[in-house]
Amino acid sequence: MDRVLVSACLRGDLCRWDGTIKARPEVLEALDGHDLVFVCPEVAGGLGVPRPACDLSGGDGGAVWRSEARVVDQNGRDRTDEFRRGAWACLAAAPDAAFAVLKARSPSCGTDAVHVDGALVPGRGVFAALLVANGIPVQSDEARRPARRPATAAS
Repeated sequence: MDRVLVSACLRGDLCRWDGTIKARPEVLEALDGHDLVFVCPEVAGGLGVPRPACDLSGGDGGAVWRSEARVVDQNGRDRTDEFRRGAWACLAAAPDAAFAVLKARSPSCGTDAVHVDGALVPGRGVFAALLVANGIPVQSDEARRPARRPATAAS
């Protein structure tokens, strides 16, 4: 049975920045039979719920790991350290994961597109970029068939 990392908000955990519930039961149903490990990198990094919205500045999650970009909240406070710390903690929860299904467009979990400097652009969030760099394929909760093993792509 494959171990799969899953964004905790998809289960309905109270972890989203705005304190809303955005459960995706159809995603969990598609993953039936897998060993699911639910994680929220932002909460794991010490950010509360609710919290000011965060945006990537200067590049996507890969650029954050290369110290070319930052994560900044809507009040202008740098949250890069919290995002990095949470990403590492969540990777440690299942370093042997076969793949991950993550929340679309999140500054942590976005797999295909993220908000950078206020615009939606191709790229990955901080946690998604760390997973890919460690050989764990990622896919969005918006994928048509989330239970399939996604292809690994370079960040």
